[in-house]
Amino acid sequence: MIQNKRKKMVSLLLSSALMAGILAGCSSKEEATSGGAKNNSKETEKVTFLIDNQTQLDGINAIIGEFEKKNNIKVEIETRPGGSEGDNIIKTRLATGDMTDLVWNNSGSQLQALNPEENFVDLSKEPFMANIMDDYQKAVSSNGKVFGIPGTPTNAGGWLYNKKVYAELGLSVPKTWDELMANNEKIKKAGKTAVIGTYKDTWTSQVIYLADNYNVLAENPNFAEDFTANKAKNATTPAALRSFEKLAEVHKKGYLNKDFLATGYDAGLKMLADGTGAHYPMITFALANLATTYPDKMQDIGFFPQPSDSADKNGLTVWMPAGIFINKNSEHIDAAKKFFEFYVSQEGIDLYTSKIKPTGPVAIKGIKLSDDVYPAVKDMLPYFESGKTAPALEFLSPVKGPNLEQITTQVGSGISSALDGAKLYDKDVEKQAKQLGLKGW
Repeated sequence: MIQNKRKKMVSLLLSSALMAGILAGCSSKEEATSGGAKNNSKETEKVTFLIDNQTQLDGINAIIGEFEKKNNIKVEIETRPGGSEGDNIIKTRLATGDMTDLVWNNSGSQLQALNPEENFVDLSKEPFMANIMDDYQKAVSSNGKVFGIPGTPTNAGGWLYNKKVYAELGLSVPKTWDELMANNEKIKKAGKTAVIGTYKDTWTSQVIYLADNYNVLAENPNFAEDFTANKAKNATTPAALRSFEKLAEVHKKGYLNKDFLATGYDAGLKMLADGTGAHYPMITFALANLATTYPDKMQDIGFFPQPSDSADKNGLTVWMPAGIFINKNSEHIDAAKKFFEFYVSQEGIDLYTSKIKPTGPVAIKGIKLSDDVYPAVKDMLPYFESGKTAPALEFLSPVKGPNLEQITTQVGSGISSALDGAKLYDKDVEKQAKQLGLKGW
């Protein structure tokens, strides 16, 4: 009896041990195979995003927050310095393989310095890219491949103007350069500053020249390519020389404020807001500064493109936004593409603009901006909708001389003639073009 009981007990213990072993083995196997996969599928995928610390993040964070709610993907931002220090960080991290999944970088000529074909994912066949403006795609392309999406709305170069002054003097928005000069004459006779000059901040002296690029391309569609290849010069291309002539004419006719060489950007914005100055040649990112300092004046500020010499050729020169690019060595490319698709959707744009009011239309087709955008932005929309836009030259050519703002200050203050300024600038770009190793130089 006792022996039988012992045998049964031993048998039960052995069976229990065997079952435990089998279960343990199954459990281990499941964790290693199907169970492990289930756990991984529940883990949140992380996409890292390197962006400069000078970029306003409110709108981007709004997009990220909603994207994370809808997807099992977390987008984690890292910041870097701006300027040349930040550029060097990007180059170093790409070279060492220590780059984040997503990279924020300027479009246009500064993108080409990063060798996009080697470092970034080609997006040209992604369905969401069909909605990105052709002009923007050109600014983030290399050898027929497209690498980025717009990170912010656009800005435009042209003329901010005070609508109250226009109404007071019975002026209409000019469609030609001669009409603009006629308006300036009436404004000057009324005792107001016709054109606000803020050459104390020398970068502002460039705007009349740079904002004329749509008009240059309307006359010479291949100017950017020929300029890059050293086949076209400012001094010998009439349409490009005309840009310098317009700058010189504003000074020659006495339309600038008397202290334009001692007046800075902030003071210029004040003159525009309070109506002591009627026109301010400027890039529309200035709208954000105006809204911060003079929020009650935003309904008084309008915008028009730099007029050409022919009313039927009017169009808008556009500053393309910085782009977001996918690191070619990322392990999360599909997740990054999913983020891109949401970022450029109507929902994504609505989230962005709910936090940051745009200072220009978006570079995405079919997007409707809210009705409360600045009046100056509404003034730009017809040009986008009709396709009458062109990128600023720096988004079409890597050639931009380092001394342009000094040269335009000279021309804009009568120290140098338009032709001399054009010749100086043609010489200024030569050194940079050679440093870049461009063909033809």
